[in-house]
Amino acid sequence: MNGKIGIVTGGGDCPGLNAVIRAVAKAAAMRGWETLGIIGGYEGLLEPRQFRLLDYNALSGLLVRGGTILGTANRGKFSAKTGHGEGRQLPKELFEATREGMDALGLSALVSIGGDGSLSIALQMHEHGIPIVGVPKTIDNDLDGTLMTFGFDSAVACATDALDRLHTTAESHNRVMVLEVMGRYAGWIALYAGVAGGADVILIPEIPFAYDSICAKIHEREAKGKKFTLVVAAEGAREKNHGFVTAGAQEANREARLGGIGAVVTAELEKRTGKEARCCVLGHLQRGGSPTTFDRVLCSMFGAVAVELIAADDFGKMVAFTGQQVGSVLIADAVGRLKTVSPEGSLTRTARALGISLGD
Repeated sequence: MNGKIGIVTGGGDCPGLNAVIRAVAKAAAMRGWETLGIIGGYEGLLEPRQFRLLDYNALSGLLVRGGTILGTANRGKFSAKTGHGEGRQLPKELFEATREGMDALGLSALVSIGGDGSLSIALQMHEHGIPIVGVPKTIDNDLDGTLMTFGFDSAVACATDALDRLHTTAESHNRVMVLEVMGRYAGWIALYAGVAGGADVILIPEIPFAYDSICAKIHEREAKGKKFTLVVAAEGAREKNHGFVTAGAQEANREARLGGIGAVVTAELEKRTGKEARCCVLGHLQRGGSPTTFDRVLCSMFGAVAVELIAADDFGKMVAFTGQQVGSVLIADAVGRLKTVSPEGSLTRTARALGISLGD
């Protein structure tokens, strides 16, 4: 180690990115190392190189600040996703240019903070001899190899708060309220928030739904004197034998942008039940704001362990939360295999035991 490392943030933003940046830089400083933040994702290492020194003054206030001071990118030359979960191999020239950028900046190693896409790139970099470690970030919590990704708890807190607020307005007007939350292929946010927020129906990608089942739940509640119903739907939720609801045509070298399932479900339920129904889409509200206490602690541990891995020359690893401690796994064992909700898992069984309909 020559005492200088770089940090890259990629993919969608979420609460906690700055907290990880802070933890990496502080842990590195304790070893006498310098840390450079690469601006705008991996492309900041290419000409014209963009970076900033993450010294003591630059870290002030980052623990509670949302977003990322380094900026992030989920498109461009380093885009590793082309479709619904499909990846692509990046050209060798990009990795050579990345190495040249690191050499020009005097960097001995990189810390890549991101989800499946960003860490898939990190794995390719490792395979091309670039010293790199990963930190798992995604509000969807769908990255394998770790029990929890940072940003997830904060997103769930946002969705739960929304359900708490929708509960009172739904009850006041005897309405069906549908809350659409993020969750492309995995319904962790919808399921956790739905249970925590007292939803009556939870729709997730892993369990295709039928409108007859949702309507039966609404009628059941009506018969018991409950004239309102709360439905939470992950953006990737699908009716049985139907595909994703998307928000526009798919762009080249990009995953299709999902969105609109909440409005579709709302319109269909209103037509079938005759009840007034409204839809609320949380969208990027789930990505903004300060991280929760849990995420702040998790980010701090992730950042510290990432620096430990670099100090041990233990590259090609991703820090991981096991539920008891933070350790590491091979990046290769974490990417390219989504962690999805088990239809028979403990939380889905809990939901059913509480009388929550999962739409099947």
